[in-house]
Amino acid sequence: MPNPTQPDGEMMEKSKDAGRSWLDALAVYLNPRVVAMLLLGFSAGLPLLLVFGTLSAWLREAGVDRSTIGHISWVATLYALKFVWAPLVDRIPVPLLSRRLGQRRGWMLLAQGGVIAGLLLMATNDPNQALGMLVAAALLVAFASATQDIAIDAWRIEAVAVDLQGAMAATYQMGYRIGMIMAGAGALYFAEYLSWSQSYAIMALCMGIGVLTVLLIPEPTRKIDRETWRREERVVRFIEGSAHLSDRRRELSAWFIGAIVCPFTEFIARNGWRVALLILAFIGVFRLSDITLSVMANPFYIDMGYSKEEIASVTKVFGLIMTMVGAALGGVVVVRFGVMRILLVAAAMVAGTNLIFAWLATQSADITLLALVISADNLSAGLAGSVFIAYLSGLANRAYTATQYALFSSLMLLPAKFLGGFSGDIVDATDYVFFFTYAAILGLPAILLVLVLMRVKLPTASAPESAGAAPSPQGTKEGA
Repeated sequence: MPNPTQPDGEMMEKSKDAGRSWLDALAVYLNPRVVAMLLLGFSAGLPLLLVFGTLSAWLREAGVDRSTIGHISWVATLYALKFVWAPLVDRIPVPLLSRRLGQRRGWMLLAQGGVIAGLLLMATNDPNQALGMLVAAALLVAFASATQDIAIDAWRIEAVAVDLQGAMAATYQMGYRIGMIMAGAGALYFAEYLSWSQSYAIMALCMGIGVLTVLLIPEPTRKIDRETWRREERVVRFIEGSAHLSDRRRELSAWFIGAIVCPFTEFIARNGWRVALLILAFIGVFRLSDITLSVMANPFYIDMGYSKEEIASVTKVFGLIMTMVGAALGGVVVVRFGVMRILLVAAAMVAGTNLIFAWLATQSADITLLALVISADNLSAGLAGSVFIAYLSGLANRAYTATQYALFSSLMLLPAKFLGGFSGDIVDATDYVFFFTYAAILGLPAILLVLVLMRVKLPTASAPESAGAAPSPQGTKEGA
């Protein structure tokens, strides 16, 4: 059993933040593990658009109607359900891989293999001839990619101290967006000059960057606070003391309670029912606005008359560069000013910028106007992404990192992905102006809830004593 620790994280963070200059805040980006998140972010960001936005462009060009495209976007709902199998990633070792690489890295490598296989299967199917097989392959990509996200999120949270999570979130976002540039603009360029099948095959090759990174990074040490172990051991002792259960059933019951029940009960016990439900409600509505809009973004650009090359250049290259600028800015301001105030600003920016799309829908196809709208929207999205990831990371107890963070990120996606599936129906029944206004209104609950949460004092989840405290037995070297 690991040695328990329980530092007073909140007071430490306050004293550190008070003495930090802007130069100190920027210096966090030199940490090797912060740099490593750039490459892991790329590996995480590459698959998403290939089963979401880029896939919708492929389907629309192939003549698939918008309602069907919206329904197929439910493939990405698997990202919102990853909390279901996150306990397996947290507790069950991958045969051979976990022994050589460690728990987190072993699962990352396995998931990356699944993404590569799924992308190659998508490359061999045509939506006009085998739409069902294409969707099935997309499901494999989404499942494997969501599993990779679970392992990467756990590694990110466990690899450094809480005060570096903003920077980790920022470089993760930057890498994620670079991956999206490749999967968005890159895939569109390859599809324009080669074919969609060849484009998806090239995307599968790009996943090799993630594979190489996993082989280089160290496995983090998990530090677990005393109260968490005491609570789990008490439950296990109760199960083992139940004479009416067989040894096998007691063993399975103990594993189930420790791996699945305890992560959820610990979060509720730490925060209390009322505050826990308030936090979960906020997580569930924070991304309603932008995810709902994003389902119809590429069909909107195509229906407006923009070419694939224009869409790729403005929305996927220039726009994602603006997102990375926003993500980097978010990492700095979180270190400088803390999470909650920036979270409020981010929620307001995301909802407000969606209204600009409603205005764009009333204009003719002008590349300059598109660039202006994308600049404002993606800058706010990047900042919001960094601060929200930092917020979620601070909520997770290190004893149940993968499971709790998967619950939070799944809850963040599930309502948004569900509503997003009806986006095409709303556009078909009304128009793009109404749809974008509706998407902006969906951002209001997040603004109201963050105002309430700013008045609530939250307990600090357990954390490592220092960044990258000590390599685990499976660790290879410090940094990537």
